[in-house]
Amino acid sequence: MTRIYTRTGDDGETSLIGGRRAPKADVRVDLYGEVDELNSHLGLAVALLGAAPPPAAAGDADAVRELRDELSTIQSRLFDLGALLADPERSEQLAREGAPVPGLDEAVLERAIDRLESGLAPLRRFILPGGVPAAAALHVARTVCRRSERRTVAAARDIAVPAAVIRYLNRLSDYLFVAARRLDAAYGAAQTEWTAYAPDGDDAARP
Repeated sequence: MTRIYTRTGDDGETSLIGGRRAPKADVRVDLYGEVDELNSHLGLAVALLGAAPPPAAAGDADAVRELRDELSTIQSRLFDLGALLADPERSEQLAREGAPVPGLDEAVLERAIDRLESGLAPLRRFILPGGVPAAAALHVARTVCRRSERRTVAAARDIAVPAAVIRYLNRLSDYLFVAARRLDAAYGAAQTEWTAYAPDGDDAARP
């Protein structure tokens, strides 16, 4: 690629994989745009981790390094996912066959979730998004991932979307939630529990 601008999209259309032109409001363009946004939020989390000092405990420092590498790998998998969504013929074939999608293996995320959860205290209440900057970025990524999943489920009523894509996005949002909690634990950051509104003003007394 010799230059970033091509002027081919000035008419409000873009090219899907395979050469078909589509409006930029096309459902497939919207879906892989959602995935691109999610990927960018993960990139922010990775950058924040790179700028943060390592946790004091050696085990936590190792866990943060592993998490950072894992997030970078997931970013590459999201590029794969976006490319699949931009390829109508391949999407239709995989959806028709019910075939797995190389790289989009929810079992890999499930194992990572189990690893991250192994040292965390069980949740007894909902927690508010926040924590250290990288954890807060992962909470944002989690909500974008959920939105991407919702829109993909809705789009799958009208276009072919491999089931593996929806499963991967579903597990990824769970992974991002647990990863945010693990980061807060590594850095000793307290997590703020949700306090339900109480009409009498005694919010702290409500679960």
